Order: sequence, then C-alpha cells, then structure tokens
Amino acid sequence: MIVIGITGGTGAGKTTALQALTKFDACLIDADAVYHKLTKTNVKMRESLEKHFGQVYNQNDELDRKKLGNIVFNDPIALKELNAIVKKYIRAELNYRMQKAALKGKDVIAVDAIALIESGLAEICDVTVAVVAPEPLRIARIMEREGISEEYARMRVNAQQTETFFRENCDYVLENNTSDNRESFTEKALHLFKTIINKGV
Repeated sequence: MIVIGITGGTGAGKTTALQALTKFDACLIDADAVYHKLTKTNVKMRESLEKHFGQVYNQNDELDRKKLGNIVFNDPIALKELNAIVKKYIRAELNYRMQKAALKGKDVIAVDAIALIESGLAEICDVTVAVVAPEPLRIARIMEREGISEEYARMRVNAQQTETFFRENCDYVLENNTSDNRESFTEKALHLFKTIINKGV
C-alpha cells in the first residue's frame, strides 16, 4: 500500500488531481472534509477552538469558518495554533480511515490537505505531491467557486504557503498552468501518479 499526500494552495487544482487518482481505485481522504466533520462531532475539538479563538461557533452550533478565517489569516501565531489543534484531532481520524482502507484491500490512499507539511500530516505519507498554479488563476477560481470578494480570496491565498514552499518541501510538483484545461491537467496528473505508483515510493 502506498499513501500519497496531495497539497497546494486553494484553487490550484487539487480536486481535479484527486479525481485522476480514482482511475487507480485509490481511497481518497479529504483532510479538510474530515476536519469539517470533526468540528461538528468532536466536543473536545470544539472546546479547544473556542478556548483559543473565542466564539467561533454560530447559533446553529456550526463552526463559522469565515469568522475563524478572518482571525487566523491575518495572524501567523493564531494560524500556527489552529494547525496544532487540527493536527491533534485529525491525525487519529486519518489513521483510522487508512486502516479501514487497508482492510478493504486498497493499494493506493491519497490524503488531500492544504497544510499537509506544516501540520505534520506528511509524516503519515510515503510520498508528497504539490499542486501549483499561478496566483491570479487561483484567486479567480476561488472567487467563482465560492462567491467571495477578490479581497477575501486574496487574503486566503496570502495566508497560505508560497509556491516556493511547496516546491521545496514536496517530493513531486504537479503544475496547473494557465495554458492547461481540465483535460490536459488530468492527463498530467494521470502520468505523474502512474509513475509514482509503479515506482512504489
């Protein structure tokens, strides 16, 4: 079994890359979705978030991600604290899901996480892949996808690691350029993942 960590900034194209992995019958684990679920179901995690960041849950008992984002995206120390909390609770859940996938006979597991490196989740992966794209393209995608302002989209991008960081800390880099369309980028991803899986590391 090989565990592939997929990372990169918001809007770079990680979702498309992950969909390419379904061709290899991979088990896909979205760390952000796991985190979102834990914020609803894990009482201790909620207590940790409220202790560090105040009233970040709304009256429907759901995490106000935009409110939390406005806090951490402008404060590197707060962002570091958030990553530490996430690592503590999410890692156990990921290990549990990976064990279940292994028992089902899955040979390839992909973990999608924006903070894969800095959260320490890369430690549970055999190989890491960074998906990168030009910043203007990422901002445009985020705005269209989530219906947010350019200012907020740019703030999210600026709060994340740089392309240089991903290139320096990942084993492979998958480039999603302005000249790429969905089909050509998918072909790039398929080629890279086939190489990684055949190599075994």
